[in-house]
Amino acid sequence: MASKAQTPPLALRAATYGFVAVWLTLAAFPFLWTLWGSFKVELDFFSITNWTDALTGPRTQETHGSAFTGAGYEGAWVQEEFWRAAINTFIVCFFVVCTSLTIGTLGGYALSRSGFRYTFWLLITALIFRAMPPITLVAGYMLPFFEWNVWGILPTTIIVLVAINQPFTLWMLHSFFQNIPKELDESAKVDGCTQFQAFRHVIVPVMWPGVITTGLFSFLLAYNDFAVTSMLLSESNRTMVPEIAAFLGTTYTEGNVMFAVAAVVSATAPLFVLVMVFQRQIVSGLTAGAVKG
Repeated sequence: MASKAQTPPLALRAATYGFVAVWLTLAAFPFLWTLWGSFKVELDFFSITNWTDALTGPRTQETHGSAFTGAGYEGAWVQEEFWRAAINTFIVCFFVVCTSLTIGTLGGYALSRSGFRYTFWLLITALIFRAMPPITLVAGYMLPFFEWNVWGILPTTIIVLVAINQPFTLWMLHSFFQNIPKELDESAKVDGCTQFQAFRHVIVPVMWPGVITTGLFSFLLAYNDFAVTSMLLSESNRTMVPEIAAFLGTTYTEGNVMFAVAAVVSATAPLFVLVMVFQRQIVSGLTAGAVKG
């Protein structure tokens, strides 16, 4: 009887499932539509006369002998060498994440264990800098980068991205460390560990889901960045997002817009894989406040 009493009414369950289905459809539709259209020619996918041409692909059939074609991907990856932008993106993301996590983990741990009053003001200052639009911060780097002849290369862009994203990483990791009881540090010290040994062997294993979650968000901030990378990288060193914008900026050439569509799908697909692989760690990291000593 108790189980029946706790079972939601059929109408409520149907409404809930219906809402979830509609929400998922609306959320996934833009990507699925773009994915479908990336295998069409421009005159089909952006047909003005009949929108169903994007579904049936008559001009794609006429041009390539099939309703689907990989011409957009071939044009983007081979003809326009989008693979260079992909490599640049992952180089930037790798070093941004590694540097941000190293500084953020050490800094967040130190601030969470510090009893000084300036800790609060350091975090507030970091939050203010993070709240500022990145475009306002990038402008200050332009003149010295030009004078030192270091504009347009990956290392200087990585430094700027780390500087912009570091406050977010510091705040997030600090909040995770705050939820870990200080008694763990003290117990490790009683067993003969130094402060750093306690941090490395006791705290970090407990914090690992939080580190992965913060690293993922830091990766996404660098991966999806447009303002910084478009202003600080030369044409030969572009990452994927500015390169997609460059495709869209040359739409007067027939087919280039489909290069952009294919590039959008190529840039979005790794994010789905990344989230699916680390979904458990993300959930564990976001619920790290439940850690108890």
